[in-house]
Amino acid sequence: MPEFEQTLSAGTLISIAVGAVALLLLLIIKFRVHAFVALILVSFLTALVTGIPAANIMNTLTTAFGSTLGGVALLVGLGAMLGRLLEVSGGAQALADDLIERFGEQRAPMALGIASLFFGFPIFFDAGLVVMLPVMFTVGRRLGGSLLLYGIPVATAFSCMHVFVPPHPGPVAASELLGADVGLLIIVGLIVAIPTWIFAGHFFGQWIGKRIFLPIPENVSEEKSVDDDVSLPSAGLVVALLLLPLLLIFMNTGLDFARAQEWVSKDAAWFQLLRAIGSTPIALLISVLVAAVVLGPMRGRDPLKVERIVDSALGPVCSVILITGAGGMFGGVLRASGIGNALSSALSDIGMPVFVAGFLIATALRVAQGSATVALIAAAGLIQPAVQAAGYQGVELAAIVIAVASGSVMLSHVNDSGFWLVGRFFGMDIKTTFKTWTVMQTLVGLLGFGLSGLIFTLA
Repeated sequence: MPEFEQTLSAGTLISIAVGAVALLLLLIIKFRVHAFVALILVSFLTALVTGIPAANIMNTLTTAFGSTLGGVALLVGLGAMLGRLLEVSGGAQALADDLIERFGEQRAPMALGIASLFFGFPIFFDAGLVVMLPVMFTVGRRLGGSLLLYGIPVATAFSCMHVFVPPHPGPVAASELLGADVGLLIIVGLIVAIPTWIFAGHFFGQWIGKRIFLPIPENVSEEKSVDDDVSLPSAGLVVALLLLPLLLIFMNTGLDFARAQEWVSKDAAWFQLLRAIGSTPIALLISVLVAAVVLGPMRGRDPLKVERIVDSALGPVCSVILITGAGGMFGGVLRASGIGNALSSALSDIGMPVFVAGFLIATALRVAQGSATVALIAAAGLIQPAVQAAGYQGVELAAIVIAVASGSVMLSHVNDSGFWLVGRFFGMDIKTTFKTWTVMQTLVGLLGFGLSGLIFTLA
């Protein structure tokens, strides 16, 4: 392939980047082109306009696409399988019932929120919300009060976990693009997600629930996802299955720390084996296999039914996985064309920290096109060269990922599917959805950015 040396000026390259992002938004918003197709098209056109030789373009696109999918597809696919197994088994119902019994009915909203935080680790936002709706409505009818008292803590819990914590697509894609350690990112993500939920979910839910009364729907027809033929698993079993992948991943992080302190030899066979077992994809694979056995044959489910449950998890996440790969392709073009380095230099010249720039870029993309995943991937791709040039490592890198993720959830409005999903399920009009859902999402973004900034500063 011919050698490529960029001759365009930094100003021209940045202008091309702005035009590429504008075209991407135009295609998605105005012409309703699917984000996967739009990202591929914009990546190809950007490569052409920036002068990458035609012989190099396909290799640049496919290499970046493949390298991104290599890190993302396994995590998202296996995480979705684990979540689906727990969802169909009735785990959410069992855990919520147990927590309400322990916390007492007066603290039922907190119990529902904590249950949603647990299930927010493997289950995607929309699926988690659907699973918890009948539980939430049942508790709400029994105890009374506004639906928002129960709904806001639940929705916020799933949103915080979906935005900040792997194996969800956004943080996984950003960690892959920016080179963050997934184990550390889970720790930092949880450190940010839990206090963010306390303020934006629990306290805000209590406050807004006393000011806006939403009746609990009497007749709700959701698709029944729980298998009625098999008894619910115990809350302890559910928690153990949720903690298993976390413990394996944290073991890996601990081994890395021990190696850095020279307590163990990195060449030892046992060390390499444990490192492999504690890698995120293998940790999730082990957890899926364990969950398939203990929630399947051990509880009287036919293995064929378990296979169908696991298979049903992959369809909904295929689109997200492909969009993530296409986002990685766009980032690869930005790097190969020199746009990333030009943007990095521009940020240095104006003195804007890459930490702040990532948050603002993600916020602008989120407001413009609605999808948090697209906003996060595109913003991470734009700041990637600046992050690499600065040489950030460890906790600082994880904090940057959280900052960009915080921007991707800001100011949700009518172009965000979550806006309509929550509005429809809760029976809210658009004005009320703005007062509740949009305010909550913005609180999540601002609190996440503030906490990640504090972690970044102290790292």
